[in-house]
Amino acid sequence: MEATPTFAGIDWSWQHHALCIVNVEGQRIDEVTVPHSRPGLGKITTLLKRHGVTQVGIERGDGPLVDHLIRDGFQVVVISARQVKSLRARYGSAGNKDDRFDAFVLADALRTDAGRWAVVQPDSDETVALRMLVRARQDLIGHRIAVHNQLLAVLQHNFPGAIGLFSQLDIGISLAFLRRFPSEAKAAWLSEIRLAHWLKANSYFGRKPPAELIEHLHDAATGRISGAAAEAGELIVLTLVDVLTKLREDQSALEARIKEALLAHADGPIFQSLPRAGVVRAATLLAEIGDCRARFPDPAALAAAAGVAPSTRQSGKHLNVAYRRGCNKQLRHALIDWAQDTPRANAWAHDTYYRARDRGCRHPHAARILAQAWTRILWRCWQDHQPYNPDLHGRLNNLPQEAA
Repeated sequence: MEATPTFAGIDWSWQHHALCIVNVEGQRIDEVTVPHSRPGLGKITTLLKRHGVTQVGIERGDGPLVDHLIRDGFQVVVISARQVKSLRARYGSAGNKDDRFDAFVLADALRTDAGRWAVVQPDSDETVALRMLVRARQDLIGHRIAVHNQLLAVLQHNFPGAIGLFSQLDIGISLAFLRRFPSEAKAAWLSEIRLAHWLKANSYFGRKPPAELIEHLHDAATGRISGAAAEAGELIVLTLVDVLTKLREDQSALEARIKEALLAHADGPIFQSLPRAGVVRAATLLAEIGDCRARFPDPAALAAAAGVAPSTRQSGKHLNVAYRRGCNKQLRHALIDWAQDTPRANAWAHDTYYRARDRGCRHPHAARILAQAWTRILWRCWQDHQPYNPDLHGRLNNLPQEAA
């Protein structure tokens, strides 16, 4: 005998998940709320398999729960929050938000209208590889910043004159200088002529003349010039310089691989067409958004996943709008990092950002508002497999938006 079809819906959050399973007549046959934990996710899998569920309806197509369901062999169907809000009217006019009721709505919508929504597919190997490269670069930059700060602390005690000598402490010319002159005792050998020769030999193209650099070294506070502590400081400086040099080389190698992977990716031209995207930003946006269009069925789903849309909770007449903390942190950082730089190249973005500032929004808030506005355009380009065109996509700029 053929098994009777069953359908499941999950209303999930970062704290707990409400699961509802219905039969072919729409009757609830199981209902439970579990914590967001390994045992909780395991219980969801057990119940779904016990009742023969193959497809699960959910409001967001990203996050650890979705990864868990796909990994355990279930098909995930995304029904956006706005669609769920409309579907509640099928069962009553109150429209109140309730986790267990929303799980039932998701399950029953999957029972009656499964063909309306696409199944979430895992990202392609090319996208997964690009994501690995991008996140490895981010980790490497974190290590580089930590080593930079360690070097800065050592120089403050042992060689203050090296701080501020060049525009940055960890650029090539600065590291070359510290490798050659790791202490005040070694740098005391320099005269204006000797420094000029060293700068020329090391291809220095900065704006500061040798006389100004020598004056900076002479005017700086005195550090440890001699003794065991000075020798130890010199050894530490050389060690940290070697580490920073290697990290810079590794970062450059990763960025070359990222560029190669982006150019070879089918969605690469879409993200590279965005203003101020460049290579690394475009690759990061692509890697974090992915290539499965079913994951974000509308712009609001993308904005919510990125944490640039406000979290709205309504019960009866009570309405609460708050900062969205549960989101894909990497996606939020990528989207805001790109969006907040677009006012320099796009008149509409400039106007959107400064109108938010004029309303009293601080920079982080105004940047989220701009990022949320950009998600409509980015989502449209991504869904249509079409690079950004200001003339074609400009009409999306005038659509109303929520204050993030």
